[in-house]
Amino acid sequence: MVDTSLSKKKDPDQPEISLPTLKSQRTKMGKSEDSEKKEYLIVVFFMIPVQKKIKDVEISVPIVYGNAAFWLGKKASEYQSHKWTVYVRGATNEDLSVVVKRAVFQLHSSFNNPTRVVESAPFELSESGWGEFEIAITLFFHNDVCEKPLNLYHHLKLYPEDESGPMSTKKPVVVESYDEVVFTEPSESFLARVQNHPAVTFPRLPAGVTLPPPVSIEDESKKKRGDTKDHPLSQWFLNFSEADELLQLAAARQQVQAHIAKLRRQISLTDGQNQQFKPL
Repeated sequence: MVDTSLSKKKDPDQPEISLPTLKSQRTKMGKSEDSEKKEYLIVVFFMIPVQKKIKDVEISVPIVYGNAAFWLGKKASEYQSHKWTVYVRGATNEDLSVVVKRAVFQLHSSFNNPTRVVESAPFELSESGWGEFEIAITLFFHNDVCEKPLNLYHHLKLYPEDESGPMSTKKPVVVESYDEVVFTEPSESFLARVQNHPAVTFPRLPAGVTLPPPVSIEDESKKKRGDTKDHPLSQWFLNFSEADELLQLAAARQQVQAHIAKLRRQISLTDGQNQQFKPL
């Protein structure tokens, strides 16, 4: 689980509001031959809008990142043996563009233009090659979500685990990782935008917090443009819903076991004290 926010201690009775930030852009005017050798300095201030934060609230966005690689079979050559796609998708193939603004994929330096920027969903790119290497993926979020980008790392996998077995041109090698991006104390505007979005695990709001009604997208093409439910590779995507449930059960089991161990220590300590005060 990835926590993307920085926590700050503030007055618990007041809503957290980030202070306005002033940024100055200084433009130095050059001297002309006809001037009296004076310099003028123009200072322009930009006011960044205030983002109201909601305390004691977390938003979780489940994501999956990985790759699918097809062997080219008879069309394969020494340096072009596989066609592959690397991607970041919603765990249930929902559109991530409600949270993610763009994704940057850093490929091996042997590729032309190894830094690839994807400005809209689906956040993916396809290439061909013969070698496996690590791909750095950087996710940039919308301004009302988080200023800090998220760095992910995925090792491109082209060959099956059983390298001695036959390779197939019809069934790809698929390697995926599941993660949850957690945004603590989200902004009010972010909450209002995603309150009914299926890609986001929406929290229970504290008492007294109300949000404006969500803006509906009437154009169906816009709704489906970023999701991966009808993606050509969707039949090969892994299902992480059961894995997520197992992780939650394992975490709950650990908490219960820790609580039981604590109670046992307390009982043992109480028994020891009772033994000390037993009449002879």
